[in-house]
Amino acid sequence: MLHPSYADLIKVVNSDVEAGEDLVVSSRYSIVMATSKRARQIIAGDEELVDGRGKKPLSIAVEELNQGKIKILSEEASQEQTQQTAETEEAEQTAEEAAAAQEQTEQEPEETAAPAEE
Repeated sequence: MLHPSYADLIKVVNSDVEAGEDLVVSSRYSIVMATSKRARQIIAGDEELVDGRGKKPLSIAVEELNQGKIKILSEEASQEQTQQTAETEEAEQTAEEAAAAQEQTEQEPEETAAPAEE
């Protein structure tokens, strides 16, 4: 038997949902997809949010979810976050390009015109 159970994880994820709102998670599939995505992030080098010594990445992801260290976003919230991230990255890239152009301008030697000889 898995500990925590899917039912326990669903309760944890939906604990912040107020009466009348749609549940964030209503199926085990959502739990599986979220924890597997988080496990891949851990494998790729993301920092573990719980003590994971001796545990596999998926077990760490399940424990993070159970402790409320990670959140599952609704489809709508996920799209909003993705859009905000893209806008932030675009702004950072524009700022980096402007700084690089400024630096390049400062490094170019000034051209001076020599007086013409007659």
